[in-house]
Amino acid sequence: MPRPVPTIQIVGGGPAGSMAALAGIREGASVRIFEKSAFPRHKVCGEFLSPAIATVLRRAGCETDFLELGPAVLREMHLHFGGRVVRHRLPEPAYGLSRYELDRLLLQRAVDAGAELFRERWTAVAQSDPAIVAAGRKSIAPPTSDRLFGFKAHFSGPVNDAVELYFFDNCYAGVSAIENGATNVCGLASEQTLRSHGFHPDDLLKRCAPLSERVRPLTRTMDWLVTGPLVFSERISQQQDVSSQPGGQVTYRAGDALGFIDPFTGSGILNAILTGELAGLAAAQGKPTGEYLRECRRLLRRPFLVSGAMRAILASGHAGLLAPLVPGRVLFYATRPAG
Repeated sequence: MPRPVPTIQIVGGGPAGSMAALAGIREGASVRIFEKSAFPRHKVCGEFLSPAIATVLRRAGCETDFLELGPAVLREMHLHFGGRVVRHRLPEPAYGLSRYELDRLLLQRAVDAGAELFRERWTAVAQSDPAIVAAGRKSIAPPTSDRLFGFKAHFSGPVNDAVELYFFDNCYAGVSAIENGATNVCGLASEQTLRSHGFHPDDLLKRCAPLSERVRPLTRTMDWLVTGPLVFSERISQQQDVSSQPGGQVTYRAGDALGFIDPFTGSGILNAILTGELAGLAAAQGKPTGEYLRECRRLLRRPFLVSGAMRAILASGHAGLLAPLVPGRVLFYATRPAG
């Protein structure tokens, strides 16, 4: 007896949700996407896309459309620790594309493929339909901790083909080109540090002389976006496997709703679309959530472990001494998902 074709309910129309929709449709499922926010929109994001993004987009039928948007091609990685600079050639070219354009492309491609888009909040009604939650992170840091906030803006001016990371005063900022000759500046700082500068990232960037010099010839073209507090997940979100319970709705989490990894690894968007793809396939094929989670843990175990270790090394103040000892290829692939 053939397996009935499910209707998948997807909460969130970002990269994870859109990729889940495309994967589910490829498997013959009907898909409904619920996105209540204005969309597309600019989001605080490094907008760095790992080389493997091309392969995943090819599977989804989006690679040609993606390349037609003219993403910047990034070939080097520069790590700045005060006055020390470590330069590596990327093992493969990476890309820079704004979240606004990436989100717009993937959601439109999902709709074109047959997904129904609802501009409203999702409410679970049909318990027999599997649901995919891809609506981003929800964790809030306790007010007593030194909470972390992200910031981001686009600039015009000279560009290069490097993704540049600046580490200073327990803060970090990334600078890299995106489409149309623009540059994205995105970073992370503690609430206390940002508050001391009136939550004005322009003033914060001046605390790092090399970073201040890097952005000096650039002109900001949008207001700063600030978001937070951010909470990094050390493990994949726990989900109850209700696939064998009568009347229980099977729910899969994907993207940041599954686990939020430290942004400086540059693998966040790739992780989101890979877990979104896995969730779409799992929902369409009727996989138990436990099996889906095991696949996600296998995929993300390495970047989660490595990012945690890297943050500890940065906090120790020894990163500038250790970074030159690690080959660039090893450093890059250590933070990529295993798949």
